[in-house]
Amino acid sequence: MSEQRETPADTSEVTSEKLVELAKRRGYFFQSSGAYGGVGGFYTFGPQGAALKGNVEDAWRDRFAVAEGNMEIDAPTIMPEPVFEASGHLDGFDDMLVECPECGESHRADHVVEDNTEYEDAESLPIPEVEEVIAEYELVCPDCGAGLAGQAVEAFNLMFETNIGPGDSQPGYLRPETAQGIFVEFPRLKEYARNQLPFGVTQIGRAYRNEISPRRSIIRTREFTQAELEYFIDPEEDEPDLEAVEDVEMTLYPASEQNAEDGEELETTIGEAVEEGIIASPWVAYFLGVAKPWYDAVGVDMDRFRFRQHLSGERAHYAADCWDAESEIDGNWIEMAGFAYRSDYDLSKHAEHSGDRFTIFKQYDEPKTVERATVDPDMSYLGPEFGGDAQAVVQELEDLAARDRSAFGGDAVEITLEGETHELPVEKTGFSVEEQTEAGEHIVPHVVEPSFGVDRLVYTVLHHAYREDEVDGEERTYLALDPEVAPTFVGVFPLQSEAELEAEAQEIASELREAGLAVTYDDSGNIGRRYRRQDEVGTPFCVTVDYESLDDRAVTVRERDSTDQKRLPIADLPETLAALRGGDVEFDDLEE
Repeated sequence: MSEQRETPADTSEVTSEKLVELAKRRGYFFQSSGAYGGVGGFYTFGPQGAALKGNVEDAWRDRFAVAEGNMEIDAPTIMPEPVFEASGHLDGFDDMLVECPECGESHRADHVVEDNTEYEDAESLPIPEVEEVIAEYELVCPDCGAGLAGQAVEAFNLMFETNIGPGDSQPGYLRPETAQGIFVEFPRLKEYARNQLPFGVTQIGRAYRNEISPRRSIIRTREFTQAELEYFIDPEEDEPDLEAVEDVEMTLYPASEQNAEDGEELETTIGEAVEEGIIASPWVAYFLGVAKPWYDAVGVDMDRFRFRQHLSGERAHYAADCWDAESEIDGNWIEMAGFAYRSDYDLSKHAEHSGDRFTIFKQYDEPKTVERATVDPDMSYLGPEFGGDAQAVVQELEDLAARDRSAFGGDAVEITLEGETHELPVEKTGFSVEEQTEAGEHIVPHVVEPSFGVDRLVYTVLHHAYREDEVDGEERTYLALDPEVAPTFVGVFPLQSEAELEAEAQEIASELREAGLAVTYDDSGNIGRRYRRQDEVGTPFCVTVDYESLDDRAVTVRERDSTDQKRLPIADLPETLAALRGGDVEFDDLEE
């Protein structure tokens, strides 16, 4: 049964085409609705893919929810229109679309530019500049080759619209990110956190974006899974535990290096990056330091991994700083996660649009006596003067008193209502400055957001695990998946299709399942073919029951990567394999 592995593992031959073919053949992922011709941007995860994806999600939950002491929620994927009016998605969640004048196909204009010019981040360019680049380089339609010069580049909103309820139903949208499901529930979630900052809320779930040109299998799809953490902090008092991550080594690609003519990636540590101001936000730095070893643990190749800072043109207007975790695939860097300091933008917007309170009461160490400017307008004057706008005038006066009390220093005060300036006698505003003793104040927390794309991470893990070598004179393909995320941990085989061997193998498989291990049983074909099937699936270990097993109560255990085999006792098998899965023991250290 022993095998001879004749050449070392080689990762240079892996291509996306090979990986996608293997994924379809072995049940990792494939395009959905194939019986009806398929539909772009939607993929089904098969038995192996669903298990791998679930293991990655569990590993994320263990690290970013459980280990960090954060809570987890599961919000609906459909939300009413006002949520996305407040968040800004209805107005600004756009991609650049260019339509071919010949075949009528629509394409992401920035992708057409990036694929055919030296521009790497065309997404950050304004639309007029993208139109100029298309004309300058005489770019053509990727499908039919027709020229695109002179074609208008338009903003295309990526939101999927739907209706909630029958008849005159309420408009709603499929969420484009899981974050809004956390933000809108903040008034209740803060109660579960006992109104104490800092606290974090996580969510793993589906999100939807009506991509113009989905491509590269599960890297860019219209339905995908996100794992997001929204961490709420007091920006004046809360600080991360940087000592816990300061020695984590990093490959960083800051904006300054991207903009430099001879810019390059920097090798540094979290502590040095913060000290030198490369990473502006200590909170973002903390979560980069947490994420890097986690990515390593689930199987991302650290030689093909970096954190890239957003350029000013691609950074969201509310984000003070943002870094992407990127992996190298087929010579290109793809985004797997974003780490952003979102300030108080989200909570303030939802407070403004909903009228609810999105604040935390911050208790002072000792009560403070402060001066507060207030107004108590004469409604008998405002009513006849402004009619239905009287309450809006009151709100403007209150805001002005809080913002600039000096405006009330003369006989009259000016306010702006719907773009029109109005002058009111100060005596009619009831303006006064009073001393008040306060025990605390209501503050709007700031938000730090690590947002992970699960599908892209699954693709990266598979791509970085792909290997080709030669065993017993035959080419072999296998996935060197980390035991923590491998969809199947151990395969159990009878050496031959004999009743006694099959019964023993079935019993061993059952005992291993009871021990909590993911097990597959296979008695089809010769033993070599069964090994190859499990190698392609990425199963770390295989157990073979032979005739000797019936006498010596031992089995042959084979390790996937090296193909080395050892004879181990059946009685110790559940404990031994569990130790191998947990990393408590190495296969080479096991004694036969």
